[in-house]
Amino acid sequence: MQVILLQRIVNLGKLGETVDVKPGYGRNFLIPQGKALPATAANIEKFEARRAELEAEEAAELSAAQTRADALTDVNVIMRAKSGDEGKLFGSIGTRDIAEALTSSGLEVDRSEVKLPEGALRQVGEYNVDIQLHHDVTASILVTILSEDGDNSFAEESEEDDSEE
Repeated sequence: MQVILLQRIVNLGKLGETVDVKPGYGRNFLIPQGKALPATAANIEKFEARRAELEAEEAAELSAAQTRADALTDVNVIMRAKSGDEGKLFGSIGTRDIAEALTSSGLEVDRSEVKLPEGALRQVGEYNVDIQLHHDVTASILVTILSEDGDNSFAEESEEDDSEE
């Protein structure tokens, strides 16, 4: 099935490209979500008439994402969690927790924008976390996880123990 992309889709194509996709993907996802149109002659004409408008919308989204990324530079989110003696958390801190902490500090971030490629955070310490605001714009923040009881010396001790070996 051939479709015209109405926005950039990762691993598929850019705005305005006509691409071949499996019929189910086109019918059940791309077209209902408004991400593509079937590549008929009438739709191609409609798209060409709206091309400038769609490109302007994409440029506006990119600039808005860049503005949000600038606001996220040098952000350090400090979170407290219950932990054991060796700094292992009882539970974990995931994308939802990080997004809620950023939103409560005044920076609007959706949990789907928070990227944790290695999974949830399960140790006390500092972590660099990527926030993908747009397919071309990614901001990096620092997440510091501290123990609720205030004893965070074991994180430093374990680093010293590793260096001695």
